[in-house]
Amino acid sequence: MRPIIAVIGGGTCSAEEMALAVETGRLLAERGAVLVCGGLSGVMEGAARGAQTNGGVTVGILPGADPAAANRYIDVPLATGLGEMRNFLIVRTAHALIAIGGGVGTLSEIALAQRIGKPVVGLQDSFRNAVDIPRVESAADAVRWALERARDGVV
Repeated sequence: MRPIIAVIGGGTCSAEEMALAVETGRLLAERGAVLVCGGLSGVMEGAARGAQTNGGVTVGILPGADPAAANRYIDVPLATGLGEMRNFLIVRTAHALIAIGGGVGTLSEIALAQRIGKPVVGLQDSFRNAVDIPRVESAADAVRWALERARDGVV
């Protein structure tokens, strides 16, 4: 089974966060992982772009009911109509999560992941003083960390 890794982060992001998201998506694709995200803009679009343009499969779990709302790098748009409750589906679907930047929606995903025991790592996440999760300094380290935990859970 291919590992499913969620990249979570804000719908708006800095240029640095975007570059990290694109690199993270690229590295996940190169390692054969399926990328899942919220399917919209910002970090989600960057990660999906990095994955899809490097041959990866991208899944967007959308808050609204219209699959056309997904960014153009989403291969499989899942329009839930659930609003923010879709965050739980992202967390539950993933074998591990990588948080880049983010706001309160990302914080809710981190909290949900911790609540149900899903591994989550921060890569320049916005919550250093709010949550106690492992943190790494590079996209390569984040991908390595996530894939190690995903394989532990998958195998």
